[in-house]
Amino acid sequence: MSKPLNIIFAGTPDFAARHLAALLNSEHKVIGVYSQPDRPAGRGQKLQPSAVKQLAVEHDIPVFQPQSLRNEEAQKELAELNADLMVVVAYGLILPKVVLDTPRLGCINVHGSLLPRWRGAAPIQRAIWAGDEKTGVTIMQMDIGLDTGPMLLKAELSIEPSDTSATLYDKLAQLGPQALLDCLTDLESISPVEQDNAQANYAEKLSKEEAKIDWQLSAAQLERNIRAFNPWPVAFFEAEQQAIKVWQADVINQSGQPGEILCADKQGIVIACGEQALCITTLQIPGKKAMAASDVLNSRAQWFNVGTVLA
Repeated sequence: MSKPLNIIFAGTPDFAARHLAALLNSEHKVIGVYSQPDRPAGRGQKLQPSAVKQLAVEHDIPVFQPQSLRNEEAQKELAELNADLMVVVAYGLILPKVVLDTPRLGCINVHGSLLPRWRGAAPIQRAIWAGDEKTGVTIMQMDIGLDTGPMLLKAELSIEPSDTSATLYDKLAQLGPQALLDCLTDLESISPVEQDNAQANYAEKLSKEEAKIDWQLSAAQLERNIRAFNPWPVAFFEAEQQAIKVWQADVINQSGQPGEILCADKQGIVIACGEQALCITTLQIPGKKAMAASDVLNSRAQWFNVGTVLA
């Protein structure tokens, strides 16, 4: 077992905070925390600290929030901490080579996929979107590339047919901290494994434009999109010039012209796709909360007349 390490932690959202919490409960010492600058949030748009900063403040750990780590002053400040290791989880800033080389053991990153698959910004969502049967976390030694560094440890889990990005996020946020601690225990004896670049692909950021349902796609793909885009940006279609958000749907073996409403009853709203059909069971009309299709039909049945073809 390795001796306790003096660690700099760099991260920003709740996913990262759960990893910081695990380190704080371990034999290792967190000597400094880096997080993104406070951002305006909420109705009042007041500056709000990140989840990681809040946790660090609660534990009286020095917090650093540089706009960039490219300037010499920020780099000098980091070097003065004299860390053994820097642990990076969903930080959001690029680490230049001088920073990667500063800690005695370099910098390691917890990434939410089984690398080299799904390098990049949205690995959790893209795994669902693509229909992957499993995903996990990879702990890697960071280099100057985007999620290209040698791999130290992988932990995997199955993607369930009902998983959304929200539920998978939570599962990985539980898997990752233990994987990180396991990696630190054996860090100096682990033999890093180079990634096979031929097997790599990139998890492009999601966009609101991508969330618009294209009825020409297969029902199976659209059902995955609905789960992948939950909780953001949320899949939607247009009816009566309104954006209707779709939170839950099932694939059923019916067919028709893509976009055609085949059925609308208490079981759901059935819409034909490029292959098969979607039965939408939970949706959200503007100004309302998400509701069962049967409840929406009680007040908006005229929006979903059988035979109507949606754009």
